[in-house]
Amino acid sequence: MSLTVEQVFSYIIGLGAAVMMPVIFTILGVCIGIKFGDAFKSGLKVGVGFIGLSIVTALLTSALGPALNTVVEIYDLQLKVFDMGWPSAAAVAYNTAVGAFIIPVCLGVNLLMLITKTTRTVNIDLWNYWHFAFIGAVVFFASDSLAWGFFAAIICYIITLVIADMTARKFQTFYKDMDGISVPQPFCAGFVPFAIGINWVLDKIPGMNKLEIDAEGLKKKFGLLGEPLFLGVVVGVGIGCLTCRSWAEIIDKIPYILGLGIKMGAVMELIPRVTVLFIEGLKPISEATRQLIARKFKGADGLNIGMTPALVIGHPTTLVVSILLIPVTLVLAVVLPGNQFLPLASLAGMFYLFPLVLPYTKGNVVKTFIVGLVILTIGLYFVTNLAPAFTLAAKDVFEATGDSAVAIPAGFEGGALDFASSPLAWIIYQCSISLKWIGAGLLVAITLGMAIWNKVLIARNQKAMEAAGSDKLQRTE
Repeated sequence: MSLTVEQVFSYIIGLGAAVMMPVIFTILGVCIGIKFGDAFKSGLKVGVGFIGLSIVTALLTSALGPALNTVVEIYDLQLKVFDMGWPSAAAVAYNTAVGAFIIPVCLGVNLLMLITKTTRTVNIDLWNYWHFAFIGAVVFFASDSLAWGFFAAIICYIITLVIADMTARKFQTFYKDMDGISVPQPFCAGFVPFAIGINWVLDKIPGMNKLEIDAEGLKKKFGLLGEPLFLGVVVGVGIGCLTCRSWAEIIDKIPYILGLGIKMGAVMELIPRVTVLFIEGLKPISEATRQLIARKFKGADGLNIGMTPALVIGHPTTLVVSILLIPVTLVLAVVLPGNQFLPLASLAGMFYLFPLVLPYTKGNVVKTFIVGLVILTIGLYFVTNLAPAFTLAAKDVFEATGDSAVAIPAGFEGGALDFASSPLAWIIYQCSISLKWIGAGLLVAITLGMAIWNKVLIARNQKAMEAAGSDKLQRTE
């Protein structure tokens, strides 16, 4: 029976997000009372959004990959952790013993938390469950214990749902058309404490608290120089120039350099257009789901649908800061002592650092850049530290499947910016592996504490909503 279940979920996962999410949305839409045609249309738009986003990010990696490999060769950069990129990391995570059952296990945990009112998020972002499978897999292979692997995955899942609840209001207020949506994706969730802490420190610096430069303000202040499109072109041209050994070679490669710049600019321009499809597909499903839950379950007002952060990565501040951090991260990877990871294939995941950071920095470009700089500096060390355990998982999957996408070159270890650079992943790993039972006790205490505190907040919000509804009814009468 277990083999059959594993095969079923492996097949579903193998469909990929572009196919899996439209099917889920269509079935969900019909189940909540939307006409099949409308539900199918919404699902197709989400699927097309995933395809479009994949094409755009593939353009980024295919354009930057060869260029950065040339830079590595020219400057003889010797770093032993090979960047596999997030698609390969997801493939490794889902093809382990933990990954095979991660979806039903996490859905069960989500249901239990809804019943106990320790979360208000219904997490239907099934594709991104690979993050929970990832931390479970690295702990599993480092400890040689499946129980420890599932423990790590479940702890990560519960913490992520609580953070999704606690950030939902700010997320919905900051981004347009996101009512009833939260982001239960641990890569994003893990950076929220950094965003809150660094933003608080920056506000204490004289002058910094008055520095209000968002992406729109950047455009007004600097005109063309502040456009994400133009910044993409400039960064692309700059990286293109680094692939040359002399001024004469730069002149010879002008068509290539300009082409790289245009491709980078295209990525900056196309991502916001693609994310519109996600929103168009999501809106009818989200509204119908919330209405149904409110009708069927007493006190269910305020429930949120957990969705992918891809919905909002087209925000101008995210684009500007991400493109500026690409060359900065490459420099950091080379100069930071002890770091062994050079992000190349992972650069497309840079955009996903910021969906839950922006609501706290209020889209301020300078503050967001500083938060990103701190996160990436620390994150490079996290990837280096987790590389041995991730390599064990990748080698096991390669031996079992023969998939060349998860193969690691001889003499290297494997890593990826997403999810290995997350402080949430690193803390759970260290507590599970280095501290063992003491660490497990700490994780359980912290997780239970967060869940109970979230339950208290949910009860308070519910009472406030009921009181507001009662006042409104009395005024109407």
